[in-house]
Amino acid sequence: MDGTVLIADDDRTIRTVLTQALTRAGCRVHATGSLSQLSKWVEEGRGDLVITDVMMPDGNGIDQIPAIRQSRPDLPVIVISAQNTIVTAIRATEAAAFDYLPKPFDLPDLMARARQALSRRPRKSDLVPETPVPRDSADPAMPLIGHAPAMQALFRMVARVLNADLPVLIAGEPGTGKSIIARSFHDLSDRSERGLVVLTSADAGEDVFARVADKARGGTVIIENPAGFDQAAQARLIGLVEALEADADRMHLPRIVSTAGPDPQADMAAGRLRSDLYYRLAGVTVSVPPLRARVDDILPLAEHLLARAASQGLPERGLVEEAAAVLRAYAFPGNVRELENLMRRLALTASGPEISANEMRDALNQQSGARPVSNAASMVVSGGGGPASVANARLSDAVEVHLRRYFDLHGDELPPPGLYDRILHEIERPLLEVALDATGGNQLKCADLLGINRNTLRKKLTELNIEVTRRRKLM
Repeated sequence: MDGTVLIADDDRTIRTVLTQALTRAGCRVHATGSLSQLSKWVEEGRGDLVITDVMMPDGNGIDQIPAIRQSRPDLPVIVISAQNTIVTAIRATEAAAFDYLPKPFDLPDLMARARQALSRRPRKSDLVPETPVPRDSADPAMPLIGHAPAMQALFRMVARVLNADLPVLIAGEPGTGKSIIARSFHDLSDRSERGLVVLTSADAGEDVFARVADKARGGTVIIENPAGFDQAAQARLIGLVEALEADADRMHLPRIVSTAGPDPQADMAAGRLRSDLYYRLAGVTVSVPPLRARVDDILPLAEHLLARAASQGLPERGLVEEAAAVLRAYAFPGNVRELENLMRRLALTASGPEISANEMRDALNQQSGARPVSNAASMVVSGGGGPASVANARLSDAVEVHLRRYFDLHGDELPPPGLYDRILHEIERPLLEVALDATGGNQLKCADLLGINRNTLRKKLTELNIEVTRRRKLM
């Protein structure tokens, strides 16, 4: 890999790691914690690639991209950000960034993208980008945030097709936020100032369908769960789509966005969804992962929801470590909507500013009506608790309680594939955290205690995003 890379990030560790990796790969590197210094280098003509963070002490990295491309249209920019939201992904795409990666990123992945950026020249059509529409802190009814790979893939897909003239079908379980994502295709797109019509099975009359084209002229039509419409209503939907597509005035053609269950093709095979309607709606299919498939997003979502509840007049609350562990161990069959209801209830009912583990268990037991959450299981997951709570239960017993509850929550259905890796991932984090605490943050001692190579330990700390503290320094 050959070229000069400009790095802008206020995290000294990230600057050091990237500088070392890119230098070993054969690049020349200039690194700074300031956007103003980055701008100076760009204006001086330095650099063949920019890697920039978003939130910097002196500005926003994405906001700098139009100026960079104005003065240096052949200079690719890779955005890295800890703000793992759909708005960040869309803004990076609108600003014509070469690529976008969430933090913590996989170093080999970033290196591969840097290699692509250095070896590829932009198309002429890329050289004069439009000024992106500002996307500030959008706060939808359910937050579209997440670092999990499945959510990042979703964000990338939405950003890529946000302004395309293709119908979109959003598939997922109830409560995952499908309606919010459908709404984002309107609110965050260049159609946001035009009409929006939402159709449900309750709006199945012919007179309603007849007025849709005028109401959504040049805007968006959202069809909520077309498989829930009766056959006659589905036939009218087909007629509506055909009528819209036949309109000679293509500039005023509304975009169609639909929501569906987790497997719309199964709905089609079972006769619940007409095949001729499905193929008209599924120009692009976007799958929304269930919350249990992105466990690491649960706590950031919970904290966001508690903060939003406080902004709406409810008491300010936080989570003690043990309560957070109980929350992570729960499978959330109701997905983000269930989590939102839980956080609002706890914001109202908690006895103090910090929600305790017992309050969390009680709320989850009331909410699920299933087998009570085990004290032993939650203590094992968190790596916390007093000696008495842990001494009364073997690790295998606690894990078995957790697993049986997890299976019970799925009723007669089996959990999603990949259970083995998910369970190992759940155990690995507390194991590393407790071992680090026991060794005072000394990684060499911790690796020896665990019986693994120190480089393996460092890699796992990075992969699991275990925070660096004074007692736990990542060298």
